[in-house]
Amino acid sequence: MTADATANSQYKVNTGDELDVFVWGEERMQRAVRVQPDGTFSFPLAGTVQATGRNVSDIAAEIRERISVNYRTSVPDVTVSVREATGMRFYVVGKVRTPGSFTSGTPVNILQALSVAGGTAEFADIKNAVILRQTPNGQVVEPVKLSTILKGGRAMNAGVLSSPLPMLLSGDVLVIP
Repeated sequence: MTADATANSQYKVNTGDELDVFVWGEERMQRAVRVQPDGTFSFPLAGTVQATGRNVSDIAAEIRERISVNYRTSVPDVTVSVREATGMRFYVVGKVRTPGSFTSGTPVNILQALSVAGGTAEFADIKNAVILRQTPNGQVVEPVKLSTILKGGRAMNAGVLSSPLPMLLSGDVLVIP
C-alpha cells in the first residue's frame, strides 16, 4: 500500500466523535474531548483545534506545534486517539427489518448499511432506493442500484465491479421505499 493510499484509508474525525488526547509526561493535559458541532474542540495551551475531516496524527501534530512555545527544552509527544466514533452516524429507513440510526468506526457502503438494518422487508422496492445526502449546496438525492447487487451472481459478472458500491457519509440517509 502506498503512503497516499494509507493516508486516505485513515479514519477521518467527525462531529460528535470523542477523542483521547495525551501529552506525555503532563498528567494535567490528558483528557477526553468531544468534537463540537462546528468541528472543533478546545485544548489547554493549544486553543481551538479544527478536527472534523482530519486524521488523528494530523491533529496530534498540530497540538504539539501549538504547545511547543510553552516549553524551553524538548516538547513532549502528543497522542490523539478516537475513543468513541459516534460521529459517523447514518440512517436506514423505509422497508427494512430494523430501520434506525446506526454508527460505525469505518466507512460503510450501501450493502453494509442494509445488512446492519437487518436486510429488506417484504415488498421493499429496491429498484427505487436512494441516498439522501446533505451538501454545502443543499440536500441531494442519489439513486442507488440495489436490485442488481442483491441479485448477486445472477446479475453481476465475476471480476472487478465496473462502478464501486456507493459509500455512506456521516449524516446520510439510505431510503428503501
